[in-house]
Amino acid sequence: MSQYDLLIIGAGPGGYVAAIRAAQLGLKVACVEKEKALGGTCLRVGCIPSKALLDSSELYEKATGSMKDRGIIAKSVELDLSKMLSHKDRVVTGLTMGVESLFKKNKVTRLIGTARFTNPNTVVVEHDGKSEEVTAKNFLIATGSVPSSLPGIEPDGVNVVTSTEALAFTEVPKKLVVIGAGYIGLEMSTVWRRLGSEVVVLEFLDRILPGMDTEIAAEAKKLFEKQGLVFNLGCKVTGTKMAGKQVEVMIEGKDSIKADKVLMSVGRKPATDQLGLDAAGVTLGQRNFITVNAHYQTNVPNIYAIGDVIGGAMLAHKAEEEGIACVEHIVTGYGHVNYNAIPAVVYTSPEIATVGKTEDQLKTEGVPYKTGYFPFMANGRAKAMGTTEGKIKFLAHAETDRVLGVHIIGPHAGDLIAEVVLAIEFSASSEDIARTCHAHPTLAEALKEAAMAVEKRAIHF
Repeated sequence: MSQYDLLIIGAGPGGYVAAIRAAQLGLKVACVEKEKALGGTCLRVGCIPSKALLDSSELYEKATGSMKDRGIIAKSVELDLSKMLSHKDRVVTGLTMGVESLFKKNKVTRLIGTARFTNPNTVVVEHDGKSEEVTAKNFLIATGSVPSSLPGIEPDGVNVVTSTEALAFTEVPKKLVVIGAGYIGLEMSTVWRRLGSEVVVLEFLDRILPGMDTEIAAEAKKLFEKQGLVFNLGCKVTGTKMAGKQVEVMIEGKDSIKADKVLMSVGRKPATDQLGLDAAGVTLGQRNFITVNAHYQTNVPNIYAIGDVIGGAMLAHKAEEEGIACVEHIVTGYGHVNYNAIPAVVYTSPEIATVGKTEDQLKTEGVPYKTGYFPFMANGRAKAMGTTEGKIKFLAHAETDRVLGVHIIGPHAGDLIAEVVLAIEFSASSEDIARTCHAHPTLAEALKEAAMAVEKRAIHF
């Protein structure tokens, strides 16, 4: 029987980062992962492969005509989907091997298999019909999440698929129906539209990007429609069935829609049902999320949980921060995460990035605020790049000027948001950013101008 100071279940971004940090702090660490490749959903079938396809599909679209105004005319452009998918797979393989080498470097023991608690101090790791009992002083659950589905609709992996299968279509669907207008649905919609699909997005709500700033989401919808996406909002999907070689999607009170493929993208649910949590005595909360305190400790003192399994924003970088904070608290007694400084990015074109409070939240909470805007059409670098769509929306406290939230739709928004995350982490004001020198010509100048606009003193707009 093997014994460790800390046993981590799950080698996704939260789990593997926590394992490495715990090893750095001197713990004897093991990490259980059922998949052969490390990195979890994010690295294998989520964040990384989707970004590879987003980038490749954008290059393809540019090559097929969108660069004509820049004097670049490419003739006889063809799509080799298999090579595009091969590039994606090479990226994933390289990164998963990188995590494996980091485990070796930091002396983290890797256990292949599924872990199931038999009591609060022991798990059984099962793999290929064999089992091994493992004990530890502390356990950290980081098993992530799996795609959700709608009542009466069960993805078959071929015709009705999840994002995992949508990353590996061997041919471009003539028509793709995407159920759900959140981050994942819009990113996958973008990929296949660029490659030639007719894409229709069905959303239950009366808006896209639930939870994001309403104004920014509305602008995003207009830009996506301009690109060719079709949105049907306020749609309650009630079922799917095969109609010959196509899938028919039934919608309550509306005509059905037929498509070659249907992507279910209606959120994710915690992967907790195979862990044997009852045997460990761990309490589950609403929708089977694991209940934890401020230090990620469950009701069982030596069992902790982080990432998607505890709810909140299901983001890889959130899980990483929680993993580090958790193990640091176990070892040092200190460690926390500022959830108001967790950015979120939609990697469409233009990108959408957000951090802090939305205007909707500030209104609901009764917080006095002031706003500043700056459009990318007034930014010199954006004009030179030919990417002038979008804007930056800055929210600051009306009395203290403290940065409350910033929402960006535009080029490289995911990179630009980092400056604001740092500002919120250090309780900066809009004036702090406004008075900070930004290099010219850069996209970051737009952020400075938006901060200046809070006090109605933007220079270039």
